[in-house]
Amino acid sequence: MTASTPALGTAPDPREAPRAFLEHLYRVAVDRALPLSTLGAHLPKPPRGRTLVLGAGKAGASMVQALEALWPADAPLSGLVVTRYGHIPPRPEGVPSRIEIVEAAHPVPDAAGRAAAERILALTEGLTADDLVLCLISGGGSSLLVLPAEGLTLEDKQRINKQLLDSGAHIGEMNCVRKHLSRIKGGRLAAACAPARVVTLTISDVPGDDPAVIASGPTVPDATTCADALAILDRYGIEVPAPVRAQLARGELETPKPDDPVFGGHEVHLIATPQQSLEAAAAAARAAGLDAHVLSDEIEGESREVGKVHAALARAVAQRGQPFARPCVLLSGGETTVTIRPRQPGQAKGRGGRAGELCMGLAGALMGQPGVWALAADTDGIDGVEDNAGAFVTPDTLVRAAAAGRKLSDHLDRNDAYGFFDAIGDLFVTGPTNTNVNDFRALLIL
Repeated sequence: MTASTPALGTAPDPREAPRAFLEHLYRVAVDRALPLSTLGAHLPKPPRGRTLVLGAGKAGASMVQALEALWPADAPLSGLVVTRYGHIPPRPEGVPSRIEIVEAAHPVPDAAGRAAAERILALTEGLTADDLVLCLISGGGSSLLVLPAEGLTLEDKQRINKQLLDSGAHIGEMNCVRKHLSRIKGGRLAAACAPARVVTLTISDVPGDDPAVIASGPTVPDATTCADALAILDRYGIEVPAPVRAQLARGELETPKPDDPVFGGHEVHLIATPQQSLEAAAAAARAAGLDAHVLSDEIEGESREVGKVHAALARAVAQRGQPFARPCVLLSGGETTVTIRPRQPGQAKGRGGRAGELCMGLAGALMGQPGVWALAADTDGIDGVEDNAGAFVTPDTLVRAAAAGRKLSDHLDRNDAYGFFDAIGDLFVTGPTNTNVNDFRALLIL
C-alpha cells in the first residue's frame, strides 16, 4: 500500500520518478478545487436579515470552514451542514466555529443522514424575504441528505441506492430516481426556503457540471419527471413498494420545474469544476517540460472499458507518436461506473471502486507497454468505500502481479481491484482530500 504526503512542492522529474510525478499532478488538481481558494469570489453581501447556511457533500466541512474564515466577523452566521464520516479537516487556527457540521454515511445512506436532513428542512421554517440562505453543495450530497418520500422507509432507500450503485446506471440516472423518492432533493430544499433568497455555492463532481445533478440538485429546478424515474427503475430491474410505484405512475412525486416562480432571484455558482482541476494539472505538466493534453472532463462508461480505451490511445502515442508526440501527459476526468459481476459459489467477495477497476482494464490492455505509467484516483481520496484513492499502473504491473500469484482476469471477474493492486504495493492512498471533483486520470508516456 502506498502512503502519500500532502505537500505540493516542486514537481519531481517525470523521467526519474514517474509515480511521484503523477502523484504531484493529482495534488495540483486537488489543490485547485479546495474551497478556501475558490469560495470567496462568489460570496454575496450579508443581507438585512439573518444568514442561514445549509448544505451536504463530501466537501461540506471544508466549505464551511472556508466560509467561516471569509464571512465578515460582525455578520450573523448559523446553520447545519452534513458531510461524510471522517471528512472533517482540522479547524484552521483562529477561525471560530459558527456553523454546525455533522457526519453521515456515503455511498449508502444511514439514520444519521436522515436525521441531518430532517433538521436542515426544519431550519427553513420562519425564513423571511430579508433572509439569505447559503447552500454549500458538493458531491456525495445525494446519500448524505436522505429524506425518503412518503411511503418509503430508510431501509427502502438504502436498498434502492445500493442496487443503483451496483447496476451500472450513470450518475444522471441515479440522481433522477433519488430526486423523485425524496422530500428534500430535486429543488425541494429551495422551495422550503421561500421567501428567502437562496445562493447555492457548489463544487461539481458530475460530467457536464449540471447543478441539477450535483448531489441531486436540492436547491435547483429539476427537468426530469416521475415517468423518467420509473423508466430507470424498470430498466435496471429495481423494485419499489407498490404504493410508491403508483405515486410515480400518477406523477404525484413530481419535483419543482424550471418555470416554478419559487426559484426567482436565486443564484447558483460553480466554485470548482473537474475541467479547472485538469487544466491546473496540465499546466503543472507543461511547467515540467512535457506536452499535456486534456482529453475530456466528461468521460463516462464502464470503468474497465474506459481503461481499455485509454490504453489504446497510450499505446498509439508510445508506438507511433499518434495522435500526440511523446513525451507527454494525457489527462481525463468524468465519472465511470462499475457493474458488479455475480459471484460464483465459494468465490471471495471483491473490493474496490471505479478508479481501481479502470486501472485493471488499463493494465490488461497496455500489456506491459514500455514507457507508460498511469494513475487513476478519485479526487475525494476515497475509491468507492475503500481507504485508497485509486491505483498506479506501471510497465511492469502484470509481471509483478504474476510474481505475487495474482491473475488479472480473476480479479476482474469479482471486481477486486483493491486486492490486485494491494498485493503489488500499487494502491494510491491519500485519505480524505476535503474536496471532490470526481475522477482524475493521468497517463505519462515517455
